[in-house]
Amino acid sequence: MKIISVTGYKKSGKTTLVEHLVQELAKRGSVGTVKHMPGHDLNPDGTDTRRYMDAGARAVMGVTHSGTAKFIPGTDLGNALDELANSGMDYAVVEGFKDSRLPKIVLGDLELPDEVARLDSGVDLPEKVLTNLLDIIEHQPEYHTLDSLIIKVRNNPRIAEAGAIGSFTGIVREKTGDVETKSLEFESYEEETGNKIRLIETDLKACEGILDVRIHHRVGRIEAGQDILYIVVAASHRQQLFQALSDAIERVKAEVPIWKKEHTTTGEFWVQDHP
Repeated sequence: MKIISVTGYKKSGKTTLVEHLVQELAKRGSVGTVKHMPGHDLNPDGTDTRRYMDAGARAVMGVTHSGTAKFIPGTDLGNALDELANSGMDYAVVEGFKDSRLPKIVLGDLELPDEVARLDSGVDLPEKVLTNLLDIIEHQPEYHTLDSLIIKVRNNPRIAEAGAIGSFTGIVREKTGDVETKSLEFESYEEETGNKIRLIETDLKACEGILDVRIHHRVGRIEAGQDILYIVVAASHRQQLFQALSDAIERVKAEVPIWKKEHTTTGEFWVQDHP
């Protein structure tokens, strides 16, 4: 899933720009949006759905004549993006969340980090400008969850030949003997890393019975217990599936140029430099 954020002051045309982007991106794939709505309550006290949550429900679905709403506790942007990815979205357009580390189209003279484009206003965009924005979005890194990769595999035209889908999820191990890991930090050369992962996927898909392979390795700082690596394989038979999963794991570890820094209770070190 490609993600872009549209940020700016009130009345800068953010919503209009989001509309334009959604209309164009919808011609290329499925689009989801997230809007920052501080001061609003979509699930207020006294409603049945709020009563269910107050009683302890972790998620509440409200089905109406015009659509379905899902209420979950918390206001974390990451959770919202995961929800879109888990729904199989190809693109996510976020309005607001100025403090996020998302790539941003900034409207007006607001100074923000992670800016990838700047416009005076989101209204009355020339076609050339809109085309440039779409190109910028297409060049953003992919954001995936395990569910989003499984959806992509299930959408493969050859899925009717599959007898099994299997996955591997690598997570940050918190305890190794007496050492406690707080987080891991991953760095990579994005283009080279992507090329290596695509090569591994292509090689494995050439093996007998392997119908699809999807690999995604997260970068940046990842906290203890959180996900690092996803591998999803569709195969005709389980024996072929297990072998492909094992081969993918070992090849990612051996061939993909990703560097790991470990943050522990006893210190910090790059794993490659640590005896």
